[in-house]
Amino acid sequence: MRTMTTLLSAPLILILGLATPLRAEDRHAVSPSAIAAEVTNHAATLDADRDAIREALNRPEVRAVAERTGIDIDRAAASIDHLDSSTLARAAASARQVNAALVGGANTITISTTTIIIVLLLIILILVAAH
Repeated sequence: MRTMTTLLSAPLILILGLATPLRAEDRHAVSPSAIAAEVTNHAATLDADRDAIREALNRPEVRAVAERTGIDIDRAAASIDHLDSSTLARAAASARQVNAALVGGANTITISTTTIIIVLLLIILILVAAH
């Protein structure tokens, strides 16, 4: 029996050793450069969203609304980096609306009810997501 195993295994080892190794094709479904570009774009989008939120939270009008409602704006600003991407996108959309409504830096701007609601939603979104 041992002789039979040796006789069968020796040619098998020889065949496997001499066979050309199968190579995976160099083509991929998505090229590595496309993946790298997408990751870079995603990171840039997240950074732009964080910047829009920080810009909105640093506006004096937003700080005044937060102060009147008893919300700690510094705590909200500190939690921006900890938001998941979907919450960050929603908060950034609200922040961009606030930034667009308050653009120009006019000190005598009348803040509409919609802007106040958006500011409060932005701050609440950030605070809730931080927990």
